[in-house]
Amino acid sequence: MSFEKELEVARKIAFQAAELALEHQRRGVAAETKPDDSPVTIADRECERLIASALEENFPEDGLLGEEGARKDSRSGRRWIIDPIDGTRDFVRGNPLWGVLIGLEDRGEVAAGVVHLPMLSQTSWSARGCGAFRNGERLCVSSIADPSRAVLSVNALTRIQNQRFSRDLIDFIGRFWSFRCLGGTPDAIMLAAGENDAWIEPMVSPWDLAAPQVILEEAGAKFFSFTGERTIYGGNAIACNPALETLLREYFAGGSQELAG
Repeated sequence: MSFEKELEVARKIAFQAAELALEHQRRGVAAETKPDDSPVTIADRECERLIASALEENFPEDGLLGEEGARKDSRSGRRWIIDPIDGTRDFVRGNPLWGVLIGLEDRGEVAAGVVHLPMLSQTSWSARGCGAFRNGERLCVSSIADPSRAVLSVNALTRIQNQRFSRDLIDFIGRFWSFRCLGGTPDAIMLAAGENDAWIEPMVSPWDLAAPQVILEEAGAKFFSFTGERTIYGGNAIACNPALETLLREYFAGGSQELAG
Protein backbone atom coordinates (compact mmCIF):
# COMPACT_ATOMS: atom_id res chain seq x y z
CA MET A 1 0.00 0.00 0.00
CA SER A 2 1.50 3.34 -1.04
CA PHE A 3 -0.49 5.69 1.24
CA GLU A 4 -0.30 8.32 -1.51
CA LYS A 5 -3.50 10.07 -0.46
CA GLU A 6 -2.52 9.99 3.21
CA LEU A 7 0.89 11.49 2.51
CA GLU A 8 -0.53 14.16 0.22
CA VAL A 9 -3.06 15.21 2.86
CA ALA A 10 -0.49 15.09 5.68
CA ARG A 11 1.99 17.24 3.75
CA LYS A 12 -0.71 19.82 3.02
CA ILE A 13 -1.81 19.92 6.66
CA ALA A 14 1.79 20.16 7.89
CA PHE A 15 2.35 23.22 5.70
CA GLN A 16 -0.85 24.82 7.00
CA ALA A 17 0.14 24.15 10.61
CA ALA A 18 3.59 25.62 10.03
CA GLU A 19 2.07 28.79 8.58
CA LEU A 20 -0.17 29.11 11.63
CA ALA A 21 2.82 28.61 13.92
CA LEU A 22 4.78 31.27 12.07
CA GLU A 23 1.89 33.73 12.43
CA HIS A 24 2.04 33.23 16.19
CA GLN A 25 5.82 33.55 16.17
CA ARG A 26 5.67 36.85 14.30
CA ARG A 27 3.23 38.21 16.91
CA GLY A 28 5.35 36.87 19.76
CA VAL A 29 4.72 33.80 21.88
CA ALA A 30 5.33 32.98 25.52
CA ALA A 31 5.80 29.45 26.79
CA GLU A 32 4.10 27.80 29.73
CA THR A 33 5.67 24.81 31.50
CA LYS A 34 3.84 21.47 31.45
CA PRO A 35 4.02 18.97 34.34
CA ASP A 36 6.83 17.10 32.56
CA ASP A 37 8.84 20.36 32.49
CA SER A 38 8.48 20.72 28.72
CA PRO A 39 7.28 24.04 27.26
CA VAL A 40 4.00 24.64 25.47
CA THR A 41 2.57 27.70 23.73
CA ILE A 42 -0.76 28.74 22.32
CA ALA A 43 0.76 27.99 18.91
CA ASP A 44 1.31 24.33 19.88
CA ARG A 45 -2.31 23.97 20.96
CA GLU A 46 -3.85 25.78 17.99
CA CYS A 47 -1.67 23.92 15.49
CA GLU A 48 -2.69 20.60 17.00
CA ARG A 49 -6.35 21.55 16.77
CA LEU A 50 -5.86 22.48 13.11
CA ILE A 51 -4.07 19.20 12.33
CA ALA A 52 -6.52 17.03 14.28
CA SER A 53 -9.56 18.69 12.71
CA ALA A 54 -8.20 18.35 9.17
CA LEU A 55 -7.23 14.70 9.67
CA GLU A 56 -10.63 13.89 11.15
CA GLU A 57 -12.33 15.56 8.19
CA ASN A 58 -10.29 13.57 5.67
CA PHE A 59 -10.07 10.26 7.56
CA PRO A 60 -13.07 10.12 9.93
CA GLU A 61 -12.56 6.45 10.85
CA ASP A 62 -8.97 6.92 12.02
CA GLY A 63 -7.86 7.57 15.59
CA LEU A 64 -5.74 10.43 16.89
CA LEU A 65 -2.92 10.84 19.42
CA GLY A 66 -1.42 14.30 19.84
CA GLU A 67 1.17 15.74 22.19
CA GLU A 68 -1.17 18.49 23.35
CA GLY A 69 -4.07 16.22 24.21
CA ALA A 70 -5.76 15.23 20.94
CA ARG A 71 -7.29 11.79 21.50
CA LYS A 72 -9.71 9.78 19.45
CA ASP A 73 -10.33 6.05 19.36
CA SER A 74 -9.85 4.36 16.01
CA ARG A 75 -12.58 2.55 14.14
CA SER A 76 -10.26 1.60 11.27
CA GLY A 77 -7.23 0.12 13.04
CA ARG A 78 -5.28 3.26 12.11
CA ARG A 79 -4.16 6.19 14.26
CA TRP A 80 -2.52 9.51 13.42
CA ILE A 81 0.25 10.50 15.83
CA ILE A 82 0.86 14.26 15.92
CA ASP A 83 3.53 16.61 17.22
CA PRO A 84 2.25 20.04 16.15
CA ILE A 85 5.49 21.88 16.99
CA ASP A 86 8.39 19.55 17.59
CA GLY A 87 11.12 21.63 19.21
CA THR A 88 9.05 24.19 21.09
CA ARG A 89 12.16 25.47 22.88
CA ASP A 90 13.66 26.35 19.50
CA PHE A 91 10.36 27.77 18.28
CA VAL A 92 10.09 30.11 21.28
CA ARG A 93 13.69 31.28 20.94
CA GLY A 94 13.38 31.92 17.21
CA ASN A 95 15.75 29.13 16.24
CA PRO A 96 15.03 27.34 12.94
CA LEU A 97 15.21 23.77 14.28
CA TRP A 98 11.51 23.12 14.91
CA GLY A 99 9.01 21.30 12.77
CA VAL A 100 5.62 19.67 12.31
CA LEU A 101 5.46 15.87 12.65
CA ILE A 102 2.56 13.74 11.44
CA GLY A 103 2.77 9.95 11.52
CA LEU A 104 0.22 7.29 10.61
CA GLU A 105 0.14 4.10 12.66
CA ASP A 106 -1.64 1.15 11.04
CA ARG A 107 -2.40 -1.76 13.38
CA GLY A 108 0.51 -0.97 15.64
CA GLU A 109 3.07 -0.25 12.90
CA VAL A 110 3.98 3.26 11.79
CA ALA A 111 3.13 3.04 8.12
CA ALA A 112 3.67 6.58 6.85
CA GLY A 113 5.02 9.89 8.06
CA VAL A 114 5.72 13.51 7.22
CA VAL A 115 8.34 15.76 8.81
CA HIS A 116 8.10 19.42 7.80
CA LEU A 117 10.94 21.72 8.93
CA PRO A 118 9.71 25.05 7.58
CA MET A 119 12.63 27.25 8.59
CA LEU A 120 15.07 24.81 6.98
CA SER A 121 12.90 24.59 3.83
CA GLN A 122 12.77 20.81 4.21
CA THR A 123 9.85 18.43 3.92
CA SER A 124 10.51 14.71 4.29
CA TRP A 125 8.04 11.87 3.92
CA SER A 126 7.84 8.11 3.63
CA ALA A 127 5.52 5.11 3.49
CA ARG A 128 6.39 1.49 4.14
CA GLY A 129 7.90 -0.15 1.10
CA CYS A 130 7.98 3.09 -0.87
CA GLY A 131 11.28 4.69 0.16
CA ALA A 132 11.95 7.96 1.97
CA PHE A 133 12.24 11.41 0.41
CA ARG A 134 13.28 14.95 1.31
CA ASN A 135 12.06 17.70 -1.01
CA GLY A 136 11.50 15.02 -3.62
CA GLU A 137 14.99 13.55 -3.45
CA ARG A 138 15.36 9.97 -2.25
CA LEU A 139 17.01 9.54 1.14
CA CYS A 140 19.62 6.89 1.95
CA VAL A 141 21.76 6.37 5.04
CA SER A 142 25.54 6.20 4.84
CA SER A 143 27.59 3.02 4.77
CA ILE A 144 30.37 4.21 7.11
CA ALA A 145 31.41 1.36 9.38
CA ASP A 146 34.40 2.85 11.19
CA PRO A 147 33.30 5.16 14.05
CA SER A 148 36.50 7.16 13.61
CA ARG A 149 35.04 8.28 10.26
CA ALA A 150 31.44 8.60 11.48
CA VAL A 151 29.35 11.47 12.88
CA LEU A 152 27.38 10.91 16.09
CA SER A 153 24.46 12.93 17.44
CA VAL A 154 23.18 12.68 21.03
CA ASN A 155 20.15 14.80 21.87
CA ALA A 156 19.02 16.00 25.31
CA LEU A 157 22.44 16.01 26.96
CA THR A 158 20.86 18.09 29.75
CA ARG A 159 18.64 15.13 30.72
CA ILE A 160 20.97 12.13 30.80
CA GLN A 161 22.50 12.41 34.25
CA ASN A 162 20.45 9.47 35.57
CA GLN A 163 21.28 7.20 32.65
CA ARG A 164 24.05 4.64 33.18
CA PHE A 165 25.55 5.34 29.76
CA SER A 166 26.19 8.96 30.75
CA ARG A 167 29.15 7.87 32.89
CA ASP A 168 31.33 7.04 29.91
CA LEU A 169 29.57 9.01 27.17
CA ILE A 170 32.52 11.34 26.59
CA ASP A 171 34.80 8.35 25.99
CA PHE A 172 32.24 6.87 23.60
CA ILE A 173 31.87 10.14 21.68
CA GLY A 174 35.65 10.27 21.44
CA ARG A 175 35.59 7.17 19.25
CA PHE A 176 33.77 9.11 16.52
CA TRP A 177 35.09 11.40 13.82
CA SER A 178 32.78 14.19 14.92
CA PHE A 179 29.89 15.04 17.21
CA ARG A 180 27.04 17.19 15.94
CA CYS A 181 23.58 17.78 17.39
CA LEU A 182 20.87 20.06 16.04
CA GLY A 183 18.30 18.61 18.43
CA GLY A 184 16.11 15.61 17.75
CA THR A 185 14.23 15.52 14.47
CA PRO A 186 16.71 17.53 12.34
CA ASP A 187 19.40 15.03 13.35
CA ALA A 188 17.12 12.12 12.46
CA ILE A 189 16.55 13.52 8.99
CA MET A 190 20.29 14.13 8.58
CA LEU A 191 20.85 10.46 9.42
CA ALA A 192 18.28 9.42 6.83
CA ALA A 193 20.10 11.59 4.29
CA GLY A 194 23.54 10.13 5.09
CA GLU A 195 24.70 13.42 6.61
CA ASN A 196 25.38 11.84 9.99
CA ASP A 197 25.65 8.19 10.94
CA ALA A 198 24.17 7.57 14.39
CA TRP A 199 21.54 9.30 16.52
CA ILE A 200 20.75 8.79 20.21
CA GLU A 201 17.56 10.15 21.86
CA PRO A 202 17.66 9.60 25.64
CA MET A 203 14.18 10.94 26.48
CA VAL A 204 11.43 11.02 23.91
CA SER A 205 7.70 10.40 23.34
CA PRO A 206 5.83 8.48 20.62
CA TRP A 207 4.80 11.67 18.80
CA ASP A 208 8.48 12.63 18.52
CA LEU A 209 9.33 9.30 16.90
CA ALA A 210 6.39 8.13 14.77
CA ALA A 211 7.07 10.12 11.60
CA PRO A 212 10.87 9.97 11.87
CA GLN A 213 10.87 6.20 12.44
CA VAL A 214 9.31 5.29 9.10
CA ILE A 215 11.47 7.85 7.27
CA LEU A 216 14.62 6.50 8.89
CA GLU A 217 13.83 2.85 8.26
CA GLU A 218 12.79 3.43 4.66
CA ALA A 219 16.11 5.26 4.17
CA GLY A 220 17.88 2.12 5.41
CA ALA A 221 18.51 2.98 9.07
CA LYS A 222 18.25 0.62 12.01
CA PHE A 223 15.90 1.86 14.74
CA PHE A 224 15.63 0.51 18.30
CA SER A 225 15.26 1.51 21.94
CA PHE A 226 17.96 1.38 24.60
CA THR A 227 16.71 -2.12 25.47
CA GLY A 228 17.03 -3.22 21.85
CA GLU A 229 13.35 -3.24 20.89
CA ARG A 230 12.07 -1.78 17.65
CA THR A 231 9.46 0.53 19.15
CA ILE A 232 8.44 4.18 19.36
CA TYR A 233 7.04 3.56 22.86
CA GLY A 234 10.27 2.87 24.76
CA GLY A 235 10.82 6.43 26.01
CA ASN A 236 14.15 6.62 24.15
CA ALA A 237 15.56 5.72 20.76
CA ILE A 238 18.66 4.92 18.78
CA ALA A 239 19.01 5.01 15.01
CA CYS A 240 22.07 4.38 12.92
CA ASN A 241 23.26 3.07 9.60
CA PRO A 242 23.40 -0.75 9.49
CA ALA A 243 27.20 -0.81 9.63
CA LEU A 244 27.19 0.79 13.10
CA GLU A 245 24.31 -1.21 14.57
CA THR A 246 26.46 -3.73 16.45
CA LEU A 247 28.57 -0.97 18.01
CA LEU A 248 25.50 0.91 19.27
CA ARG A 249 23.77 -2.22 20.55
CA GLU A 250 26.86 -3.35 22.41
CA TYR A 251 27.33 0.07 23.99
CA PHE A 252 23.79 0.14 25.35
CA ALA A 253 23.54 -3.51 26.34
CA GLY A 254 23.22 -3.50 30.11
CA GLY A 255 23.85 0.23 30.30
CA SER A 256 20.48 1.74 29.52
CA GLN A 257 18.81 1.49 32.92
CA GLU A 258 18.44 4.58 35.03
CA LEU A 259 20.71 4.84 38.02
CA ALA A 260 19.12 3.90 41.31
CA GLY A 261 18.39 6.79 43.65
